[in-house]
Amino acid sequence: MMPCAFILAAGRGERMRPLTDAAPKPLLEAGGRPLIDWQLERLAACGVRRVVINHAHLGEKLEAAVGDGSRWGLSVAWSREGEALETAGGIVKALPLLGPEPFILTSGDIWSEFDFSRLAAVAADIARDPARRAAHLVLVDNPPFHPAGDMALAGGLVRREGPRLTYANIGVFHPSLFAGIAAGTHLRLFPWAYRFVEEGRVTGERFAGAWDNIGTPAQLAQLDRRLSR
Repeated sequence: MMPCAFILAAGRGERMRPLTDAAPKPLLEAGGRPLIDWQLERLAACGVRRVVINHAHLGEKLEAAVGDGSRWGLSVAWSREGEALETAGGIVKALPLLGPEPFILTSGDIWSEFDFSRLAAVAADIARDPARRAAHLVLVDNPPFHPAGDMALAGGLVRREGPRLTYANIGVFHPSLFAGIAAGTHLRLFPWAYRFVEEGRVTGERFAGAWDNIGTPAQLAQLDRRLSR
């Protein structure tokens, strides 16, 4: 059974302005469709049935576009932030909607052919013993805009040191990691989560397939050209 997925969609998208002055970043289009449309379609095709999405900037437009998710065969719930709480802060606020089991985390501003169904077994293993394995991260080769990478991968474990790869904004997390953080806290996932990496509780994998992080208008245009061919 596939776990619930949480899509981070609350960011203001400052680098995408002026495009994001009138639309939330996940509603910007590539290949004639909103970015989040591609993401929801992919999750549904991989067997996900329940999705939580957070929002802040122009969130009402995102809700109007996605609705209840039924057109993709999904059940969508909304975590409304008002003011964006960053990645970890957004997760903390959404925990009542996510439930007690491990969840898939991804972003509304990436495009990828990653097979989310492979994370079902990962989530089940994390659920069995989160004290041993609490999270799993998908990493990709460093793109031109991020040549230094984020973290290393050795023996199936994410490491701080070594040849670095880039975090793909795809992972699985156990909700117990966020216990004790007050709702409404502004907190980024990294570097906060590196404590669990240092404890040896974060596994990882390298994904070599198609993956795009849409951070600038130029990157959006490049993806649009490729998908429109």
